[in-house]
Amino acid sequence: MNLYKYVSDAINETLGFTANLEIPKNRDFGDFSTNAAMVGAKKAGKNPRELANEIIPKLQKLDFVEYISVAGPGFINIKIKDDFILNNTTIPTQIAAQKPLQIDLDYGSYNIGKALHIGHLRTTVVGDTFNRIANFVGHKTISYNHIGDWGRPIGLIIAWILEYGIPKNVAELNEIYPKSTMRAKQDEDWLNLARKITSELQSGNQEYLNIYNNFISMSLKQMDDILIRLNAKPFDKTIGEHGMSEYVPSVIKILKNKQLLQESDGALVVNVRNEQDNAPMPPLMIQNSANAQTYDAWDLAAIYYRSQNDKPDTVIYFTDSRQTLHFQQLFRVAKMADITTADLIHVGFGTITGTDGKPFKTRDGDVASLSDILNMVTTAVQERVAESNKKIDDNTINQIAVAAVKFNDLIHDVKSDYVFDAKSITNFEGRTGPYILYTAVRLAAVLKRANTDIVKPTSYALSAEERNLLIQIMDFEHMILSAFENRATDMLANYTYDLCQLANNFYHNCPILRDDITPEIKAGRLYITKLTFDTLATAIDLMGLQIPDEM
Repeated sequence: MNLYKYVSDAINETLGFTANLEIPKNRDFGDFSTNAAMVGAKKAGKNPRELANEIIPKLQKLDFVEYISVAGPGFINIKIKDDFILNNTTIPTQIAAQKPLQIDLDYGSYNIGKALHIGHLRTTVVGDTFNRIANFVGHKTISYNHIGDWGRPIGLIIAWILEYGIPKNVAELNEIYPKSTMRAKQDEDWLNLARKITSELQSGNQEYLNIYNNFISMSLKQMDDILIRLNAKPFDKTIGEHGMSEYVPSVIKILKNKQLLQESDGALVVNVRNEQDNAPMPPLMIQNSANAQTYDAWDLAAIYYRSQNDKPDTVIYFTDSRQTLHFQQLFRVAKMADITTADLIHVGFGTITGTDGKPFKTRDGDVASLSDILNMVTTAVQERVAESNKKIDDNTINQIAVAAVKFNDLIHDVKSDYVFDAKSITNFEGRTGPYILYTAVRLAAVLKRANTDIVKPTSYALSAEERNLLIQIMDFEHMILSAFENRATDMLANYTYDLCQLANNFYHNCPILRDDITPEIKAGRLYITKLTFDTLATAIDLMGLQIPDEM
């Protein structure tokens, strides 16, 4: 049940006008607060507090109202009946959207021939979680990994392979690009060779295509291994620059027909600046002066391809916020050329920093790979487990480590920077993934020890701890719909943390299986425990985490 919507709709229908409904941070004075008296006061020609006192008798008749009070200049606080809470709390189930959308999601965007690094963490974790949320609230999604596999980096890799031979394994492959890039900075002939190879590869040079096909499978497997380790859903489609290159001629034809394409110093560009722009807005380059396709062209071709094949209502990109300008340019051209009717949205995320406030790097000063990050956190979990003298198997250690990494990413506003510290995120207390998993394991253990059928009580007096916990469960649907609408995965993570706090408060203050607990109270608390575990398990699954058997 979406308690928020139920209460809001009932109040607005009763009063005949629309008012805001708020969820107070402190629910001691009420479960909800409405500004209905302030909204209606001007039309009624009355003081808001005076009108509030007239409104109260009408609202008091609603089936969910326990009592109502007026606060401040006229806010109306509403407390929900215990029986209503108990009778209407249910575990979250998949929502049937009134108008299901086709949503194309673009995240990941990994580069062929390179190890995934810490810069790929947020796009993967946030993108995967939003994908799960969108499906849960009733929308159809297609997830795309728009890989970088057709630009100059590939030319640099092929140039190196031509001179030194095919790499024997992924470790050797990962070393090629940085070495070739360093050489290109010092050797202009080497850079020009890479440029030539890139142009000829795009033109269909068979020798270069054979080399490309030889190492791409190795690189793709490396990507898949990381996704499996992160417990992320497989991408529906892995199509990148190479796959989109064949659609660039169609896009160029559209741009020419719309008279949008212009020549600039031998390159083909689209001017996107308008009179409202106060900041620099450079043109979008479709073809460079060497007649080679560009990253901009491939991204525009991707919009064209998805429009033709998926007919999406919305396309959402999850990338580093430093690409904001690029997507502003890209979206403008797509709309100017009528390439798509879809809503085009870019969700830009902040930087992951070290404890020094600078972009996170290894002790050697290198950009940390995702594999390095996971290994680092796994080691930190092992150390914490050793300190506690517990014995936990390797699979559970890995589940805890992945939860630590992903939850730490998700609980922060996607637009903000955050600090990555392996020691703090593996703490079993506080706003951490291990704390979330530990709470779920604790609840599961209670249900296992009870070893009985869980039955909904017909009548049960709720304690404050039980009441607050059940209302949090009833808030789930409102929260998950808000998380989808706002593309805010942190709302899910923060809800989950709050749920765990309330669950542990309930656990400590409301004994469940103790011998002196009456059968009626035991049955009621077991029912609440089951509702809580199922809700928590749903939230955990939506974040792509896994609950261990024990911790």
